[in-house]
Amino acid sequence: MRIGFIGSGHIGATLAKLFASVGHEVIVSNSRGPETLTELVKEITEQGGRARAATAEEAAREGEVVVVSIPFGRYLEVPATPLIGKVVIDTNNYYPQRDGHWPQLDAGETTSSEMLAEHLPGARVVKAFNSIYWEHLRDEGRPTGDPDRWALPIAGDEEGAKETVGMLLDEIGFDAVDAGPLANGRLFQPGTPPYGARLDQAALRRLLQAEEASAE
Repeated sequence: MRIGFIGSGHIGATLAKLFASVGHEVIVSNSRGPETLTELVKEITEQGGRARAATAEEAAREGEVVVVSIPFGRYLEVPATPLIGKVVIDTNNYYPQRDGHWPQLDAGETTSSEMLAEHLPGARVVKAFNSIYWEHLRDEGRPTGDPDRWALPIAGDEEGAKETVGMLLDEIGFDAVDAGPLANGRLFQPGTPPYGARLDQAALRRLLQAEEASAE
């Protein structure tokens, strides 16, 4: 699979390395230009992976799945047209101290992932990888069936898109727990019990269900 990255910070770069290590081709981009990603591409290719740097527009256009991993406050910079029909993995969180205050988020009227989805009509947005610290993402992948394997929550409005993301999680050593529609990304945002929790599938599913029940 060819996976594009819009944003190559800690989470984006870590996922690029992990996905390349299991055989996917990765196209990395950031806001500063492809020439600033030489070292990341070199590291991936020296370990046998397939990687190249590109612009965000090219990563969006050429990726079969596209990971958006930029500060939420810049989400309107994500190119929309090339992402129509594609699975888009949203790794972002809303941090007012970094992103500025967005009244609709502060009031709980919507979520950052839903706002990204509104900006990307026709894209199949799935929230994932936002609830794990990047060093844990890098170091804690485990084989299927390992009793120490972490489960990570995902949320999205389309089952097929979530299946694709669940497959990618499995390939890099994590179990997926479906938290429901994209709006349920609020259940594992910063400040919630599932955020950063080191749990297996059953325990994470119970925690997400408890969060959903308490929110009703």
